[in-house]
Amino acid sequence: MSMQSRVAPMRRAAILMSAVVAMGAIAPLASAQLRVVTWNVTNYISGRDAAFQTSIYGEFMGRSMSPDVILGQEFQTEGSVTSFLNILNTASGSPGDWAAAPFFNGPDTDNAFFYRTSKVDYLGRTLVSMGGLAPNHPRNLDRYDIRLKGYTTAESTIACYCTHMKAGGTDTDEARRLDEAIPMRDDAESLPAGWHFLVGGDLNVETFLDDGYVELISTQVNDDGRFFDPIKLPGGWSNSPAFATIHTQDPVGAGGMDDRYDQILVSASLIDNEGTDYDGDATIAYSLVTWDDPNHSYRSWGNDATSFNASLTTTGNTMVGPTIAQALKDSCLSAGHLPVFLDILVPARVGSDASIDFGDVPQGSMASMDLSVFNDGDDTLWTNDGINTLSYSLTTGAGLTAPMGSFTHDSGDAANMHSIELDTSTVGPFAGGVVITSNDPEEGVRVVTVTANIVSDCPEDLDGDGVVGSSDLAQLIGLWTSMDPDADLDGSGTVGSGDLAILIGNWGPC
Repeated sequence: MSMQSRVAPMRRAAILMSAVVAMGAIAPLASAQLRVVTWNVTNYISGRDAAFQTSIYGEFMGRSMSPDVILGQEFQTEGSVTSFLNILNTASGSPGDWAAAPFFNGPDTDNAFFYRTSKVDYLGRTLVSMGGLAPNHPRNLDRYDIRLKGYTTAESTIACYCTHMKAGGTDTDEARRLDEAIPMRDDAESLPAGWHFLVGGDLNVETFLDDGYVELISTQVNDDGRFFDPIKLPGGWSNSPAFATIHTQDPVGAGGMDDRYDQILVSASLIDNEGTDYDGDATIAYSLVTWDDPNHSYRSWGNDATSFNASLTTTGNTMVGPTIAQALKDSCLSAGHLPVFLDILVPARVGSDASIDFGDVPQGSMASMDLSVFNDGDDTLWTNDGINTLSYSLTTGAGLTAPMGSFTHDSGDAANMHSIELDTSTVGPFAGGVVITSNDPEEGVRVVTVTANIVSDCPEDLDGDGVVGSSDLAQLIGLWTSMDPDADLDGSGTVGSGDLAILIGNWGPC
């Protein structure tokens, strides 16, 4: 992308009204979807094991962070990644299936990426932009690519950018954040068709008018790499009580909770209410009154909106309770950060009867059979609430009729039943199919085979011309003494004189 297509600072306020418009529709909060966490773990080398384990897997009133993917910032060494991985796998309540992406040592502190091997396949890491001294951005910008377990297509692939942008409020600091945002957006524009993307990290922005933030979320000539705030809350977040529900920093320091430094932004494809998708309604702004917003799965974990300009509330914390709240504070060193997470629904999978066999059907009769269609997502891995809605339509070829229109099905519900009607006007074997076209990224088109044998209601009319006559007599004589069931009119097991008598007795039009 050329620099001419970038948003000039003096124009940014004019375009920001469109920059925060996100697409999507309400989705129910899921219980076993893909939970993505970003967390600046504050100069982590080792230790703080109990605090991290309780923060991650502690439970309060049925709520637990329990992530599937963690985008981490401020790791110091390869050993620190190994240490944190051990924390994840040995925590009480952990499934013990965590792995870590290979560590890459860059300038300053480093990113880390952790993922559950039962939930995603790790595809690899890309160094998007190397950090360095000013005027460069200070730390590496990394991209980690994953694919949902049990899926194989681009539509089930997510590119996860991990960043720790330059801190500070000077023009130079802002320019260094922009210097990192530009290659991130350029890289997102170049991803393979169908891929989704998100960024999680410590963005260190105090307002949505920050140049780096504007670069990520604003409309440009090429919007393929555009990011969206899934909770639709633009503003001047820093030191503003209006945004107390989404502040992430500082849960223990003297400054208190007053900044939304830590965020997750997503691609348009993750808020279009289709397939792999944010579990929430990105058209509705997150609540400024309560943390428990039913329209969103996005959370600043531990922030129950009672800690503005103060350390994180422990006693009486309505989101996580006192034990987890204290563990979150203990996981920080000095001016630390709360983790942020959101949930992602996985795509529907189409299921149906493999075939329909009408068997023998009298000619001219009314014939219909039900076709079962359902959402066949893996509810043992994701559970019903973690699988997106199946959308589909039915089409048929000659000889069959299926209901018109668009249909939906949610995993766990009773299967949809559709009446498939058969044209029985022509005698003989029938073979056709019903085509199910759906939003299943793995099998967008499924064909259900339909078979039947349409038999004459005048069995003596062996040639099917509607008249019992000389042609039928010749055919019967040709089959004499055989066991052809079509010509065995008296059911004796052979074709003979008894069948001849029946045929002659019904001579004439059927």
